[in-house]
Amino acid sequence: MLRKFNNSRTIRDNIQLGSLTAFSAGMVNVTSVIIFFAFTSNVTGHYAILAEEISKGNWYQAAVVFAWIFMFFAGNFCSNLIVINFNQKNTYAAHSAPLMIEIACLLAVGTYGQFFYRETLNETEIMVALMLFAMGIQNGLTASISNFSVKTTHLTGLTTDVGLLTSMFTKREYREDKSLRARARVLFAIATSYVTGGIFAGVVYQQIGFMVFYIASLVIGVIICYEYYKIKIRKMVWNRRKRSSRCKTPVIPEQHIRPMPENVHSGR
Repeated sequence: MLRKFNNSRTIRDNIQLGSLTAFSAGMVNVTSVIIFFAFTSNVTGHYAILAEEISKGNWYQAAVVFAWIFMFFAGNFCSNLIVINFNQKNTYAAHSAPLMIEIACLLAVGTYGQFFYRETLNETEIMVALMLFAMGIQNGLTASISNFSVKTTHLTGLTTDVGLLTSMFTKREYREDKSLRARARVLFAIATSYVTGGIFAGVVYQQIGFMVFYIASLVIGVIICYEYYKIKIRKMVWNRRKRSSRCKTPVIPEQHIRPMPENVHSGR
């Protein structure tokens, strides 16, 4: 999921990455709506609110919403900055570092909300900003390493793509196109996982509250650990093959074996 980059990625890689990150994004977004009455996995609605607040002259509210939009932008910026600068040195580290930052942000929100949150306006604004930054990081990473084919924190563009593909599939020539069918599988996997994550978070929040963010962090951690495990297994297999090849004794070809003289066999 994390070791491959751009066109070297397979459909399976994109489905796995898209499904897990979309599940986490759905959890975060639904939980933030329940707690803060604000969307945190996308900024489409925030642009509309920004325009509304400016038109009304509510400059403080406009500044807060602008800061939220900027935090989502900053998350995307930081994520891709890490990828493009460190991808050549260590692909796995470059792709997992943004997810580690996302986990740190979600754990911070979950811990503060569970033990210190007093439901003040300033606290809410800061926590929403932090979640938008985390979702920006996630969206930037998935889009960057998948050549913009996987975006998991919002479904507006995805719904557009699904509508276009569905209309194309009314013609046989498009239904038989393997690349389009593969694209459809990725999109449906992301949409299904996002909704499933949202439903799961809505149910679980009633029982554990802010600790939902711990589960969302765990889902992201699974991605990091799964890739690390695969790298370790590959390294172990390669080292074992290398050792076994060194231990093999060379076999002398038959044409290099000289026949013994007759006098040796006769004892002369």
